[in-house]
Formats: sequence, structure tokens, C-alpha cells
Amino acid sequence: MRKNLGLIIFLVIILIFVGFFAFQIKKERELLKNVEGKMIFFYGITCPHCAKVEEFFKENKIEEKFQFEKKEVYKDKTSAKILILIAKKKCFLSDDQIGVPFFWTGENCIVGDQPIIDYFKEKLNE
Repeated sequence: MRKNLGLIIFLVIILIFVGFFAFQIKKERELLKNVEGKMIFFYGITCPHCAKVEEFFKENKIEEKFQFEKKEVYKDKTSAKILILIAKKKCFLSDDQIGVPFFWTGENCIVGDQPIIDYFKEKLNE
């Protein structure tokens, strides 16, 4: 009887973990599905490199010429999670390659102020 009770408890614990893991995967897939085809600029409110990109955007009226979302990641944990998911699952970046400023083109990841600025300079010249 005790062996059966132990086995049942063990199986219930395993089922709880499997259910939790499946829920997390489903949640991540939904977050990634919501960014498909969208361009997103991820930034931090006190990030000096992000401010450099924002200044470039302002001087060149980038937000008037290109449609993209902006997501702050220092205070907004959901935005931070989306950034990490995109970086890891879509661009296969490692933890040490992820940071802000970060731009998701809808297909590719661009990390760093100058690479983002260069991307938009090229887009302006097309």
C-alpha cells in the first residue's frame, strides 16, 4: 500500500511539472506569434546607447517614415521577456549577445546603437 501511495505521489508531481512546462511553452509561442511580421525597437529608459538611437530617430524623422513598435524593457518585464524570446528563439543569440538597444526587423535581430543606426541609414537610401 505504501509503495502504491509513493508511486501515485511521484506521478502526480511529474504530471504537475509536465503541465507547467507545457503551459510555459504555449505562453512563449503566443508571445512570439504576436511579434511575427512586426518591427520592434527595444530600449531601456536610462540606456545611453538607446538615447543615441532615439536621437537619430528624432533627427531623421524615422518614426514618421517607418512603422515599428517601441518597447521599454527595464521596467516592463513582459517586453523584456519578448526581447529575450526573440533573441534566443528567432536569432539564436546567447545571453552575452543580448542587450539594448535591440531592433527586431520582423526577420532579423540588430543589437547595438551603431548597427541600428546603420540599418536605418541604409533603409533611408533605398
